[in-house]
Amino acid sequence: MNVGIKRKETRPVNLGGVQIGGGAPVVVQSMTCTDTRDVKSTVKQIKKLEDAGCEVVRVAVASRDAASALKNIKKKIKIPLIADIHFSDRLAIDAIEAGADGIRINPGNLPPEKIKKITKAAKSNNVVIRIGINSGSLEKDILMKYGKPSAEALVESATKNISLLEDLGFTAIKVSLKSSDVITTIKAYQMISRKMDYPLHLGLTEAGSVINAAIKSSISLGILLCDGIGDTIRVSVTGDPLLELPIAYGILRALNIRRVGPDIISCPTCGRCEVDLLKLSKEVERKLSGIRDYFKVAIMGCVVNGPGEAAEADIGIAGGKGMGFLFKKGKRIKKIREDEFIPALLDEIHLMIENKEK
Repeated sequence: MNVGIKRKETRPVNLGGVQIGGGAPVVVQSMTCTDTRDVKSTVKQIKKLEDAGCEVVRVAVASRDAASALKNIKKKIKIPLIADIHFSDRLAIDAIEAGADGIRINPGNLPPEKIKKITKAAKSNNVVIRIGINSGSLEKDILMKYGKPSAEALVESATKNISLLEDLGFTAIKVSLKSSDVITTIKAYQMISRKMDYPLHLGLTEAGSVINAAIKSSISLGILLCDGIGDTIRVSVTGDPLLELPIAYGILRALNIRRVGPDIISCPTCGRCEVDLLKLSKEVERKLSGIRDYFKVAIMGCVVNGPGEAAEADIGIAGGKGMGFLFKKGKRIKKIREDEFIPALLDEIHLMIENKEK
């Protein structure tokens, strides 16, 4: 769903049955932090990511054993699998032969002759290649030319490598230009978007822990998405990749680009608040995690202003001392005790979902 934002039309690519670009919804992806050789742990993490809404997953392939493990991983998951490759064309080819749906290569870590070998294998197996430009590993000649990993340097690296693949007759391409600097990231994507029409994967590299990652990604990805730029996104968070999905979907919901999952709003609290709103909000968020249906839930700490302030919410609670009101679209439905807040809210939400599905 897209309200008020005109997305740039990019050429479509098929990644393991998921369309990227060509007007398809912006796809949310993540990356495992397990040892890919450990099939059991990797599959377990991917299944958790799937349940949280991840639509494409990337895994690190740092050895031939890791590449070999992709075959078993692929059999046990539902979403497209991307192999992340650095330095070795052999590992890329092994990953392609093991069934990877896509390959992410970093041209700064691979000479042209190796990229040509990877491209030949990808073309033979209908595998998508993401040209993943990274500010931390640009080609030496480009870095020397610009003196730093500027937006211009990232774009030159991308266009050079796009041309290399095109000369080989390969066009199943996605592109990313990642920097840890917000302004550089924004500028680079804006520049490359004007130059070509391949689908773009948006991301800010090395964004940090949850708060920093949410702030930096919301600014950089939000500005680009508002410009109509971006076909897939990843919010990079240090630690558990499950933390990435709520931020990514939150950005898309806030821009009305995709309405997936519940949008939970709550007041910041003030002296009128007579309920543990933080505890209540966290519990509702936990209970609703994994739900893909979109609806707006308001958790308000004041029975005086709460319903009015959240009038556009589909459903909500305005709490007071020992009691509160359940309301829909700003209208009071019934008075409930504090210990009924969550059960009453969840009952109404599940009823809403059931009615939608009929």
